[in-house]
Amino acid sequence: MNRRARLALLLLLAWPLAAPALSTDRRQPIHLEADTADIDDRSGLSVYRGNVTLDQGSLHITADELRVHLKDGEIDRIYASGRPATFRQRPDGKDQDVEGEALRMEYHAAQDRLILLEQAQVRQGGDSFASERIVYDIATDQVQAGAGGSDRVRIIIQPRREKP
Repeated sequence: MNRRARLALLLLLAWPLAAPALSTDRRQPIHLEADTADIDDRSGLSVYRGNVTLDQGSLHITADELRVHLKDGEIDRIYASGRPATFRQRPDGKDQDVEGEALRMEYHAAQDRLILLEQAQVRQGGDSFASERIVYDIATDQVQAGAGGSDRVRIIIQPRREKP
């Protein structure tokens, strides 16, 4: 597998709300804890603050604040922020978790898009991908990284292990 393909694979495995997660995760109950919760059924907005943790199957998210926007009873957008907000998830068929962090994370369900902002990093094993902005279009499997200016995308790909 060439470097470009390995990088694409790493990025495809890196997104907690996308398909590469354990296939059983979405069928598991969500366990959410926070210091405070404000839930407004009328507006469809739930805000969880203070030591927020969310677990669903192999997915584990931590944040200082988590905002969940519902539209017609379905998740429309999720915003997580923290110092940093983090995620960890085990992809199907893998023996290592994908881990990531950013000061802000956004999931837009209608566009099937995940955005990591400010000090964004994604890691699996020794491979890593870092930038101030990482945008992943789940539907088209396209990734854009970088915020322009002096920001640079930083990628580390470990050499492949030789097979005996």
